[in-house]
Amino acid sequence: MEEFVIEGGIPLKGEVTPSGNKNAALPLLAACLLTEEPVVLRNIPQIRDVFAMRRLIENLGAQVEELDASAWRLTTRNLSASHLDPDLCRRIRASILIAGPVVARAGEIHLPPPGGDVIGRRRLDTHILALRALGADISYDREFYMKSNGLRGSDILLDEASVTATENAVMAAVLAKGETRIRNAASEPHVQELCNFLNLLGAQIEGIGSNTLHIKGVERLRGGDYTIGPDLLEVVSYIGAAVVTRGSIRVRNAGVPHLEMVKQVFHRLGVHWNIEGEDIFVPSGQSLKVLSDLDGAVPEIKTNVWPAFPTDLTSIAITVATQVSGSMLFHDWMFSGRMYFTDKLVGMGARIILCDPYRCLVQGPTQLYAEKLESPDIRAGMALLLAALAAEGTSTIRNIVQIERGYEKVDEKLRLLGAHITRETE
Repeated sequence: MEEFVIEGGIPLKGEVTPSGNKNAALPLLAACLLTEEPVVLRNIPQIRDVFAMRRLIENLGAQVEELDASAWRLTTRNLSASHLDPDLCRRIRASILIAGPVVARAGEIHLPPPGGDVIGRRRLDTHILALRALGADISYDREFYMKSNGLRGSDILLDEASVTATENAVMAAVLAKGETRIRNAASEPHVQELCNFLNLLGAQIEGIGSNTLHIKGVERLRGGDYTIGPDLLEVVSYIGAAVVTRGSIRVRNAGVPHLEMVKQVFHRLGVHWNIEGEDIFVPSGQSLKVLSDLDGAVPEIKTNVWPAFPTDLTSIAITVATQVSGSMLFHDWMFSGRMYFTDKLVGMGARIILCDPYRCLVQGPTQLYAEKLESPDIRAGMALLLAALAAEGTSTIRNIVQIERGYEKVDEKLRLLGAHITRETE
C-alpha cells in the first residue's frame, strides 16, 4: 500500500494543465461499443476508473490500441453479451453505463451491480425505467439481466435528472427505431460531450445542453476521432489548492465556459480568479472573507443539478471555507454520506458543525495542523489533500488509490507547483 506524505504550509506557484474529464471519458468509452468501426479517443485521463472501464469493454469484445498514453483507438466488431466480472463492476459506478450500448446493439446483457464511492444511497431505478420505456425487458437476481428484441423510441420523463441515467438512455436511444424525447435530462458538460461525440459518429441528437433531448434513431453509427475536454473538477481542485496555501497558479485550458456558477459560489467565499483566454489565473492575496446575504443571515452554498453548483465540488469548497473569515452553511441534499469526511477536518483543527447528514456549518478561518489521514472517496480524499497542503507540519494520507481513481499523477502535478509531497510505501 502506498501513501502520500505532505509537508504543509508551502504556497503553490506555477502552471498546471488538467487531464481529460473523467466523467466524460467513462461514458465515451462505453459509447464506443455502439459501433463496429474504429473510434479514436484523445486526452484520456490515466486514472484507475478509466483503466477499470477499459477492462470491462475489452471483456465485451472491444480491442484497444494505444496510439500514445492518452490516445486510444477502439474497435468493437464483435460485441459479446458475456457475463462480466462482479468484482470489476463493483470498482466503479460507471459500469452501469455499459447497459444502454450493449442492449441497443447486442440485444442482451448480464450486468452485476455497480460500485463506486460510498457517499450514500445511489439508486439505479431511473436507469431501469428509462431502458424499459425503450422496450428492454429487465430482471434482477443478484445481477441485472437485460434483453431486447429491438428498442423503439419513446417519450421518457426521467424521475430525476440523473447524469448516468441520462447517458444510458441517450446511448440506447440513438440506435432505437423511431424518435425519442428525454425530458428532465441532465445537462452537465460531460453529458453534452457524450451527445456531441455520438453526433460525430452519425447520431441525430438535438437539444444538447438543455433538459429536453430529441433523438432520431439511426440504423448504425460510424467511426470518428474525438478529443475529451478538461476535467472541471480537477481544475477547481487546483484552484482550491492555490487558495488554501496562499499561492498563485495558472490553470491552462481550464474549460472556462463551464465554470460560471462555480466562480459565483467561490466569490461568496472571497475567492477570485482572472480569465485569460482559455486559462484561469489565481492570484495571491485573496480576500478570503464570506460574502453575507443581504439580510445579514448566514449564507448557504447548496448543490443542485447543472448548471447549479455540482455535488462533487462540495468537499473542496468545505476545505476552502476552513480558511475563510466568516460562517458558511453547506447543504448537499443529494448524498447522505458526503459530509462525513468533515470529522477528519475537525481533527486537524477546523471549526465545523455537522448539522445532519446533508448539512454542515463551517466557521473560519482556522489554522489546520498535520494529521494521519485516510482517503474515504475520490472527492473527500482530494479535499483532505488540500487540507494537508494548508496544514502546519507533515501529514500522511493513506488509501490514496481512492484519490487516484479520479486524479491523474496528482502528486507529480503538485510537486511541479512547489508542493512538498512524496509517495511512500507504508
